[in-house]
Amino acid sequence: MHAHLTTDDIVSYMKLTFGGDVKEGHNWGERGIFYNPGNLLPKGVYILTFKEKDGANDKASNTNRSGVYRLNLGVGRSAFLERFGEVPKRPSAGEIVLTGHDFTTLDTIMPHPVYGWMNWIGVLNPSPETFETLKPIIAVAVDLAAKKFATRQRQLRLRQGGD
Repeated sequence: MHAHLTTDDIVSYMKLTFGGDVKEGHNWGERGIFYNPGNLLPKGVYILTFKEKDGANDKASNTNRSGVYRLNLGVGRSAFLERFGEVPKRPSAGEIVLTGHDFTTLDTIMPHPVYGWMNWIGVLNPSPETFETLKPIIAVAVDLAAKKFATRQRQLRLRQGGD
């Protein structure tokens, strides 16, 4: 057993746990899991993403280190507040949220360094133990994505002249 889960471990968990409702895909050059039963929306709704290399606007976690990735998860306001007490202010373009966290620390659940203000969290190379604590939060994230999916599907039908 390795010290941390791989992205493939997490993808397998998502597919086994949530079945055909979740799809693996790529967007903005990142691998992610989307809620998209029946592939009814062009891309579906993000549940989680993996940051596997630094980008122009997201270098805070130093994911260019060998073998380091960040699991990113949109958790909703109440779950975010429950864990961190407050939602950080939106950072200026190219900046990170000001929370006092060291975003390069492995295996620690933190606000997402760029999207924390949108109730996203991140963890670098989660251990199996840390991932266990994330499972209920992941279930909430899937539920949130399902609600967004239903809303987007209704909007799409309305635009197409359906009921």
